[in-house]
Amino acid sequence: MEEALRVFIWDLDETIIVFHSLLTGSYANRYGRDPPTSVSLGLRMEEMIFNLADTHLFFNDLEECDQVHIDDVSSDDNGQDLSTYNFGTDGFPAAATSANLCLATGVRGGVDWMRKLAFRYRRVKEIYNTYKNNVGGLLGPAKREAWLQLRAEIEALTDSWLTLALKALSLIHSRTNCVNILVTTTQLIPALAKVLLYGLGIVFPIENIYSATKIGKESCFERIIQRFGRKVVYVVIGDGVEEEQGAKKHAMPFWRVSSHSDLMALHHALELEYL
Repeated sequence: MEEALRVFIWDLDETIIVFHSLLTGSYANRYGRDPPTSVSLGLRMEEMIFNLADTHLFFNDLEECDQVHIDDVSSDDNGQDLSTYNFGTDGFPAAATSANLCLATGVRGGVDWMRKLAFRYRRVKEIYNTYKNNVGGLLGPAKREAWLQLRAEIEALTDSWLTLALKALSLIHSRTNCVNILVTTTQLIPALAKVLLYGLGIVFPIENIYSATKIGKESCFERIIQRFGRKVVYVVIGDGVEEEQGAKKHAMPFWRVSSHSDLMALHHALELEYL
């Protein structure tokens, strides 16, 4: 008999990565580290995230046109070759801001405009898939050095939090009957930038990343259930109330992460195949 598929639904901030609590200094206070150093590292990472999102992932164009999932506008894509397409001169951003086309009113632009939007998301997907194992290649030599240095400093300050999370993520990823899904309250484009910069692209295929900014986590969970069905085993891993309530509503087990030991215990439970 074939083993049931297991779907692990992860939260990002303060579960896999320490980010918000670096910026506020709360991580430093809790673990007896230097708050100003922590805040400074958080700010450097935040700048890097938005820099990557703006420079390579069209965040300037897409900030008001946020999607839950990378393929949400793919039906508007006519599949044309984009190798010589000039995103800078296709007139998309001007149309977007003047008409407020992407606001929550649900108003969508004309066919031509929607196609340009879809082209951007297709290119984002290509860039993610091309560079998820080689973020340094995307950043270029100078920024690559700064990025590696920052990553090392954050890991040192947070006692290898990300390394612990990655151990569990990698173990799940290595199994044929297991899937890692990310549901984050961060907007999709900055979330993709975060995933790349924290070296998580290897364990999260882009189609397994959902942004709950517009619809909330519970609605994301519903989309995931629609995608994988009800016969699979779901496990929700997070630190917050929102994912815990969503898990409860759908009768999914919830694994709380509030410290390093929770991540170690999770890895241990996976190794022993309790999960």
